[in-house]
Amino acid sequence: MNAPDNLKYSDDHEWISIEGNVATIGITDYAQGKLGDIVFVELPSDGDVLNKGDVYGVVESVKSVSDCHMPLSGKILQTNTSLGDTPEQINQDCYNEGWMVKIELDDAGKSEIATLMSNTNYEKFVAEESA
Repeated sequence: MNAPDNLKYSDDHEWISIEGNVATIGITDYAQGKLGDIVFVELPSDGDVLNKGDVYGVVESVKSVSDCHMPLSGKILQTNTSLGDTPEQINQDCYNEGWMVKIELDDAGKSEIATLMSNTNYEKFVAEESA
């Protein structure tokens, strides 16, 4: 399992990269591996305002269909529209080309950053979940 140390992680297996008040979000290497080959991705519209825990997208794989949950509150600034044609980018490069949404953090979202895990804590979380 690959969990870069420059990212934050949620207990729903999302990774989060934070730069200023913008967060880039995707699913982790662990999550994409558990899902298997991803064949379809549904993402929200730019401008949608979502709260932590809200469903922001759906990922369909050969094994299952899974909801993606917002790890932080904010407004959708951009979606990775290339995933519509090439959803397998999530399997191939989940931390770069396979990102899903970029959000502008609202005040709640900024305070929610403290609820996210470091890569070390996320690796422990996955190990406990898998045991």
